[in-house]
Amino acid sequence: MPHFIFSSHDGYGLGHVRRNTLIARALLAACPDATATIVTGIPRRPAWLVGEERLDVVSVPQLVKDAEGVYANPGMSFESAIRARAEAFDRVVLATRPDVVVVDRHPFGIAGELRSGLAAARAAGARTVLGLRDVLDDAAAVRIELEGAGWDGVDEAYDEVLVYGDPILCDHEREYGLPLAPTYCGWVTERPAAAVVEHDLVLVAAGGGGDGQAVRTLGVELLLRRADRRGILIAGPYAQATAVHAELAERLVVTSEAPGCAPLLARAGAVVMMAGYNTTSEALAAGVRPILMPRRSPRREQAIRALRLAALGLADVVDHGADAGEVAWLLDRPRRLAPGAVEAAGIHL
Repeated sequence: MPHFIFSSHDGYGLGHVRRNTLIARALLAACPDATATIVTGIPRRPAWLVGEERLDVVSVPQLVKDAEGVYANPGMSFESAIRARAEAFDRVVLATRPDVVVVDRHPFGIAGELRSGLAAARAAGARTVLGLRDVLDDAAAVRIELEGAGWDGVDEAYDEVLVYGDPILCDHEREYGLPLAPTYCGWVTERPAAAVVEHDLVLVAAGGGGDGQAVRTLGVELLLRRADRRGILIAGPYAQATAVHAELAERLVVTSEAPGCAPLLARAGAVVMMAGYNTTSEALAAGVRPILMPRRSPRREQAIRALRLAALGLADVVDHGADAGEVAWLLDRPRRLAPGAVEAAGIHL
C-alpha cells in the first residue's frame, strides 16, 4: 500500500492545506490501495479537512504569520513550537514509512523543522516533492528568500518541484531564479457541478477570514446600495463577527465557512472576493469573472495574481478602501466567462 505524506506550514490562511487536501483526495481516488497523512498546524479545522478511512490528519503546533510577516504561536515560544513540529513530523515519517513526501511552499518548513524527517524519508527510499503555488511574492523578495538558509540544499533534498500554476501567469525560473527546473501542472482546484446561475445572487468570499474585513465590508456596502441583489457572505473560520445592517436581514446570509465554495460559485451571478489561490481558482473553474480585492501585505502574492488575471481578461480588480458606489457598476458588467476563456488565456485547471 503506497503512503503519501503532505506537509503544509499554514502561516495564516487555509490555502496550503486546502491544496494538499485536494491532491491527497485525488490520489486516493486514483489509487484504491493508497493511504495518506496530512500534517497541518491550522488550529480550527474546516469542514472539508476531516480524517477518513485512508486519510489521516496530524495536528502540530500552529505558527501564524502577523501583518509584518513574523511567525508566532499564541501558547508557546517560537523555538518550542518549531521543536514540537519537528518531532511530530519525524514521528509521522517513522510510523508511516512514506513512499512520497509532498511539502507545500517552504522546502524545509518555517525554520528547518522538516529537515530531519525529509532526510529520514529519503534514506528509507521515499521520493520527495516540493509544491509551489502559481505566484509566491514580489520577484525581488523571492530571490532574496531563495538565497537564504531556508532554501540551502533544496536541490539535494527534493526529487521534483511542482508549480501549481502555469508559466504564463508566473515563470518561476525566469522571475525567481528557481534552482530546480519545475513541472507546471496547472492550478489545483475543485471543479463544480453545473448549476443554474442566479443572477441576483452576490457571493462575498473572504478566504480564511483573518484578513478579510475589507472585502466583507465592501460586500455589505454593495448590497446596501443595490436593493435588487441578495448575498451570501462566507466570512471564513478565522473571521471576527460580521455586523449585518438591519436592512439586509432578509437579503444577506452570513456563514463562517463552506465545505468548498465551488457549488456557491457556480450559482452566483457575481462574486466579490480576495485574490487568494484557492477561491480564485475555484471561481475560474466555475466560469466566474470575479471582482478581486487583493491583500497587499505581508506578501504581494495576491496583488500580483489579481493584476495579471485582470490583464488576461479574466477578472476585475479593486483596491482596499474603494467606494462601493464606484464598484457597484461592475455588478452590471458581464460576470461570467465565455466557455473556454480560461484555457484560451493559457491557464489550465
